[in-house]
Amino acid sequence: MTLSATELLRYSRHLALPEIGVAGQEKLQAGRVLVIGTGGLGSPAALYLAAGGIGHLGVLDFDRVEASNLQRQVLYDSSSIGMPKAELARMRLAALNPELQLEAHQTELCAANVQEIFEHYDVIVDGSDRIATRYLVNDACVIYRKSLVSAAIHRFEGQAMTYVPERGPCYRCLFPQMAEGVTPNCAEAGVLGVLPGVLGAIQATEAIKLVVGFGTPLIGRLLTYDALEMRFQELACKRRVDCAVCGEHPSISAPQDPPGFCTADQLRRVRSISAAQLAQRIQATSLPISLIDVREPAEFAASHLPRAINIPLGTVEQHSRQLPHAGTVVFMCRSGVRSRQACALADRMGVSEAWQLEGGLLAWKAEIDPSLRL
Repeated sequence: MTLSATELLRYSRHLALPEIGVAGQEKLQAGRVLVIGTGGLGSPAALYLAAGGIGHLGVLDFDRVEASNLQRQVLYDSSSIGMPKAELARMRLAALNPELQLEAHQTELCAANVQEIFEHYDVIVDGSDRIATRYLVNDACVIYRKSLVSAAIHRFEGQAMTYVPERGPCYRCLFPQMAEGVTPNCAEAGVLGVLPGVLGAIQATEAIKLVVGFGTPLIGRLLTYDALEMRFQELACKRRVDCAVCGEHPSISAPQDPPGFCTADQLRRVRSISAAQLAQRIQATSLPISLIDVREPAEFAASHLPRAINIPLGTVEQHSRQLPHAGTVVFMCRSGVRSRQACALADRMGVSEAWQLEGGLLAWKAEIDPSLRL
């Protein structure tokens, strides 16, 4: 590929860098990068990748824009509310750089479609906010030999790492297993609006370095950022020989949806009951009701509602026979994230009256019983 006169002007600051130059910019022009999630992380990452001249740039997201997104998701504006993110992102990136080949994947990534989507790209930038998706993306990158730039954010902190096939550890090497809902999401814990901008820019930097082939990527290094202290730190990490996907004897040989995986549509269909409504139902003894606490055993032992039984989220499918299939079943956890997942699973398993405690036991403590220890 050769650069046009327009492109020579547009990328002139890149061309002035010996590490990039014309040859490097042509590599960017031939680059194929997919950004998964066009939210807080994906927005700045996609903008900088498009501005930098990634010739074939894909964006994947199944969600629609909400007003609460606008505090940090800089691809969108107030007129975007209610519209599909992926297509809006494509249009915004096309306005920024019309010379690119842009593709919008308005879909939810899952084991059934990951190979078909990934085969068109060389570098994957993961900005997803669901743990299940992070594991799926990581496993697919290892199996299909794709480079991966991963990042995550929480409140005032963020982290980033890069995986390149056969050159370092993958995401599972650092975090072999993590249940959905263990870490509260942005809606529950909050997030500093500029935080994903910092981490998304780091992801774009890593992707550009990988495509051109200059600098030292974050391979074997977990970079952490603390916005409160304005401090970066680095943790060295090594490939695990017992890693389930990149180890010497992998147990994962094809991408698979993690146990308990529920689609976004299934999660949206979950029915919620407020703390006040649940208290009324419990007092009405004529109405059969089962309380299922899906927190971990140590959390349950510390405090729980009377009559509640403990079935941790990760074991819900294994204990399907213990779930009452008649009467009302209410799932609960600390904040409502894990119970929503459990409720979707129960609905899929045929529990007809499955509900989740809205706001979790935190809401119960605030509205019903302040003495509950959490």
